[in-house]
Amino acid sequence: MLRLAVLTVSLLAGAAQAEDLEALKIDTRRNALPVLPKVVGMMQETVAAKGPVEAIPVCKEKAPQLLKEQAAKTGWDMRRVSLRTRNPERGTPDVWEARQLADFNIRAANGEKVETLETGEIVTDNGKQVYRYIRAIPVGEVCLTCHGPADKVDGSLRSQLAKSYPHDTAFGYERGQIRGALTVKRPL
Repeated sequence: MLRLAVLTVSLLAGAAQAEDLEALKIDTRRNALPVLPKVVGMMQETVAAKGPVEAIPVCKEKAPQLLKEQAAKTGWDMRRVSLRTRNPERGTPDVWEARQLADFNIRAANGEKVETLETGEIVTDNGKQVYRYIRAIPVGEVCLTCHGPADKVDGSLRSQLAKSYPHDTAFGYERGQIRGALTVKRPL
């Protein structure tokens, strides 16, 4: 009888933890994801109005600024990462992020839609509990201008990208692939 009671308590605790994780994921998604369409919109507007070379500062400076502003509102650490970085100083994933991105690639190869790839979990970071969340960023049409096959990127644009990002490895993408991810570290 005691074993049954312990098992029941254990199962209830596990169910409560799963509900808590789902609530954290929903809240994190609601507060973090609105930045992504803003970045895409700014990119589309700039490319249409001024051309792709003028859009480089949007991705390099304005997108991180939007993330920084949202991070200040929430108190969370937020950034974009990729396995093929354009800006290694800002976009190189840590071990947890790299593992999740690799898993996203496997899941996408098995037919999951890139737009839905996300995960979150509670981990210990520097001795403190944090909630880590990551959401895949799919390659959209506007992304291909600068991130498509290297031989299809305009020469003057490629030259400007090389000046802005001397260690760039973010070419060769196709529409719908995983460009990278939005990642959040949320203190608990």
